[in-house]
Amino acid sequence: MKRVAILGSTGSIGCSALSVVESHPQELEIVGLAAGHNVDRFVEQVKRHRPSVVALASSDAFAAVRPALREVPDVDAIAGAEGLQAVATHPDADIVLCATAGTSGFDAVLAAIKCGKTIALANKEVLVMAGRLMMEAALQYGATILPVDSEHNAIHQCLQGRRTSDVKRLILTASGGPFRDRAVHDLGLVTPKQALDHPTWNMGPKISVDSSTLMNKGLEVIEARWLFDMSPKRIDVIVHPQSIVHSLVELLDGSVIAQLGITDMRLPIQYAFSYPDRWKTPLPTLNLAECSRLDFETPDFTRFPCLALAYRALQGGENQPVVLNAANEVAVEAFLKGSLGFTGIAAVIEQALEAGEAQGSDGDTSLEAVRNLDSWARRFSGDLIRDVRS
Repeated sequence: MKRVAILGSTGSIGCSALSVVESHPQELEIVGLAAGHNVDRFVEQVKRHRPSVVALASSDAFAAVRPALREVPDVDAIAGAEGLQAVATHPDADIVLCATAGTSGFDAVLAAIKCGKTIALANKEVLVMAGRLMMEAALQYGATILPVDSEHNAIHQCLQGRRTSDVKRLILTASGGPFRDRAVHDLGLVTPKQALDHPTWNMGPKISVDSSTLMNKGLEVIEARWLFDMSPKRIDVIVHPQSIVHSLVELLDGSVIAQLGITDMRLPIQYAFSYPDRWKTPLPTLNLAECSRLDFETPDFTRFPCLALAYRALQGGENQPVVLNAANEVAVEAFLKGSLGFTGIAAVIEQALEAGEAQGSDGDTSLEAVRNLDSWARRFSGDLIRDVRS
């Protein structure tokens, strides 16, 4: 029996993870749940799974669920960042799934690593912001980091039993999002509703927008650099609209190993939970005859400048991805609120990167330095957006 704690239980990944747990009651048990503001769904999850510890991000949300939690015996409920860390470091948890959005799970994941937990990571920003810090901490404390993102999960599977020295490059697939064929000159008219309408995956607002700009793939390139200890030059992106091939690994002899599967996040989540074993799944299997065709194309960096900016940040030093991530989060939030145009997302990120490059960096990758740079980039980006509006 593996005991699981979930950070971000009410989001799409968290709900899919709970579905996996329910499909494998003999192998998995929930011991901790943490969520943001979806009170009704959270209460339902707590009553169903009866974890030992629960947490909500805000005091208001915590106050709203407090009466309902009295119906659940022996549950320890904590609010705020302290609660998130309590769930992540619970002594009974074997696996900690980080499915929070943005940087909210940063400290909790680091705390779980220091407890030697197995981290099922569905949050790109954790490694984008502090890849070296996290991976070195995992090595120091004996923690294991397993990717949940379908692309990194696929690469992890393709690399099993292979030496790093045998790998020529990693190839991340991208669906291309809803604007793969949209004329570049029309992108300035894109609305938040259109950006959230992903053709393949059902995801939360922030990651859906990231998918529409291809920033999600840029963040995944940075994440892959740390997860698999690969240089940026050995990590490529290819657009694959069907999202059947989840990623590929090219070996030195020219062989290409791919992982294929249906588009359902429960599969990579189950693999992260079961690893190194394989479990049966109630999900349908892939029918290649029904797939009919698989298309691949080179990403258009003119249509998707955010992908180019991610490579630029990765090649510009370890601190630049912190600026990239912070500026992107601020810009995406402004876009969703209607205070920034779609093409303005890339513009804000580019100016933040230029400002970060201009002020230089001493290469300090400590936790304090990451936080300070993250705060600076958020202020810079926010001020920039306000200046544009005024």
